[in-house]
Amino acid sequence: MKAMKYSGLWSALLIFIIISCEKDQKHNQENIISGKLVTHSECKSNLKSYPEKLNALDNQSCINYSFDNINNKLTIHHVNAAFNCCADSLYCIISMTDHIITVKECEKLPLCNCDCLFDLDIEINGINSGIYWITFDEPYVDDESKISFEINLINKKVGSFCVQRNLYPWSI
Repeated sequence: MKAMKYSGLWSALLIFIIISCEKDQKHNQENIISGKLVTHSECKSNLKSYPEKLNALDNQSCINYSFDNINNKLTIHHVNAAFNCCADSLYCIISMTDHIITVKECEKLPLCNCDCLFDLDIEINGINSGIYWITFDEPYVDDESKISFEINLINKKVGSFCVQRNLYPWSI
């Protein structure tokens, strides 16, 4: 009799574990996204003499985004991202946890003793309609305001967000 009682208990525990694992796998599959830096401008320090070519004030860093819900793609245009003037390459590491999208902007081999502003085009695939918090991890921001804001891809497919920057290379 005791064996049947414990057998039922073990069976119930096993079923609970299987159901929990299936829910975790489904939750993790919903958070699978991919993204990359698609293109970037040249260093904009030589464009300062042509203000009509600049997309934002020099002392702002702005994010313009658009969402394609058919292809589940979020396109981001980061205006005035700061990097080393002579970096070997620029790239982004993109991740999402619990509807928080993090875009870590990176450079490889900063070769000069100067910084300048670039415009970046970033694509993120695997995004569903929903409400997300998007945050940028930028290499030269220091104590300046971080780019971090909510996007509602259910009601607003296009939007922008800007922060004021007071440090070099934004304010020269």
